[in-house]
Amino acid sequence: MNLKKLLLFSLFVLPFLAQTQQPILPERERARVVDEILEDRFNNLLPQLMRREGVDMWIIISREYNEDPVMRTMLPSTWLSARRRTIMVFYDAGAGKPLEKLAIARYDVGTLLKGEWDINVQPNQWMALTKVIEDRNPKKIALNFSKEYGHADGLTYTEHKEFMAVLPEKQKAKIASADRLAVAWLETRTEKEAAIYALICRISHEIIDEAFSERVIHPGITTTDDVVWWMRQRVTDLGLETWFHPTVDIQRLDPENFDHLRTFSKRPTKQVIMPGDLLHVDFGITYLRLNTDQQQHAYVLRPGEHDIPASLKKAFAQGNRLQDILTAKFKEGTTGNKMLLESLEQAKKEGITGSIYSHPIGVHGHAAGPTIGMWDQQQGVPGTGDYPLYAQTAYSIELNAAVEIPEWKKTIRIMLEEDGYYDGKDFKYLDGRQTEMFTIPRKLNNVK
Repeated sequence: MNLKKLLLFSLFVLPFLAQTQQPILPERERARVVDEILEDRFNNLLPQLMRREGVDMWIIISREYNEDPVMRTMLPSTWLSARRRTIMVFYDAGAGKPLEKLAIARYDVGTLLKGEWDINVQPNQWMALTKVIEDRNPKKIALNFSKEYGHADGLTYTEHKEFMAVLPEKQKAKIASADRLAVAWLETRTEKEAAIYALICRISHEIIDEAFSERVIHPGITTTDDVVWWMRQRVTDLGLETWFHPTVDIQRLDPENFDHLRTFSKRPTKQVIMPGDLLHVDFGITYLRLNTDQQQHAYVLRPGEHDIPASLKKAFAQGNRLQDILTAKFKEGTTGNKMLLESLEQAKKEGITGSIYSHPIGVHGHAAGPTIGMWDQQQGVPGTGDYPLYAQTAYSIELNAAVEIPEWKKTIRIMLEEDGYYDGKDFKYLDGRQTEMFTIPRKLNNVK
């Protein structure tokens, strides 16, 4: 067996020696946690959001395997999809009465939505839904259609057409978009979710920590693609999932200028990692229905080097400073576009060549809420960028700073991404952020 095959064998075949320090719950316990969170969200959060957005009836309709993105977040842990056609109705009668949570379906939806359709009494599901509406006579009927948010646009053409064909004319006039309510439901984190989220971010950080170490990377042998697949396998072995394929890329002392677009579509897949390389990873996991999205850097020490070159440290500090500039702009009611433009203006004043493309995160990786720039829209994002910031929401602070490295005679990009939470007063990183590059191998205090 040659050295290359031996290394791959040790990375992918032998049992993993290192484990995450955080506990990974077994499936049964995960289901319990998911259902407890969902019950809390239905009973305590949803009534608040419906009243805030002025909606007294919200109807969500999906067929099996073509689930509305919002409905997927409302299914109990033992439901992996909708069943046949599942219709959820949430009705707020006001006057201190509890929120009605109904399922116009053949089944109760877990223990939280009571089945309201008796096929022996009313064989037609649409007529059963119409009866529920007529009996309650809501002021507004909110449906999931939206121009700006795909997350809130889950009502299909067929379902809408069939529903409208049976809905009485006097009720049709009450139809309105539920997009603001849908976004509110998706973006708002409860106290328990915020506490759990920090642990999930720690697990994700620990996987990056191991991937960007001598446990995985042997300079001159290991490729960027080897590291990517090590991370995918690590996630699988831990019983977790990832919502996107990770990327690992290199910036180094060579004639080639780093193109930011390479991290999306033009990145070489099999570069051998060498001493002197600046490595970058983009990685995220899914656990307990929440997602992480993190980007960090590592430097591969050259023979005789014991620390990261000063120019790279200085460049990294600019990336951290750009993070600080953006997170200082977090204020409830401020739009994503306002935060973007003010942050870029401040960065320019400080001599930082920055690009900001931050986004909400939660039950989706690229989640609903205020968009704070896109990599190709640095003047603002119409629609989603005009949405305001609310409390109890989470964000991936994603950005880069372009910095000239004199000894390399080229500009590099410090590309950072860390997940944080806004409580209405302050923004805080859920599990901290990278403030210093990893070294490969790690620096040992007793070896100099």
